[in-house]
This record gives sequence, C-alpha cells and structure tokens, in this order.
Amino acid sequence: MIRRTKTAILIGHMQAGDWPRALSLANTFRMLGAHRDTIRLAHECRVYPNFYRGLGRDPEAAVAAGIAALKLLYPAMETPRR
Repeated sequence: MIRRTKTAILIGHMQAGDWPRALSLANTFRMLGAHRDTIRLAHECRVYPNFYRGLGRDPEAAVAAGIAALKLLYPAMETPRR
C-alpha cells in the first residue's frame, strides 16, 4: 500500500480547485514559514465568517490571501489551465 503524504493530498486539492479542503489541510501544517498566519486566518475566516466580520475583518479577502499564499508556497501546483 502506498501512503500519500499530506503535501501530496494538499497538492491534489489545489489542482482540483478545492480551496476549502486545501486551506483546511494546510491549516494543520507546522512549517508554513511567513505564510502561516495568512493561511490559518484564511481557514478560520472560511469556517467562521460571521465571527470575523464582527471583528471588522473581510473574510473573503482573507480567504483570497490564503489561497494566494498557498500558490506562493506551491507555485507549480496551481490549478491547470483549461
């Protein structure tokens, strides 16, 4: 049996354009470097948008920033163009 790494699963979600799952999985990663807070906030804003709106945040912008951060971390793994 071949074990898939979390990174391989993340890349699969990114290639499929499944950003909610990609953000959710990336949120569990420990080594995200300078993008860690951006990705974690994006995940939290996606899960609890009303809470973050109440704090004066823009959940849609935070999610877009998290997706952009994932694309910077894994640039060759973007969704294929059709």
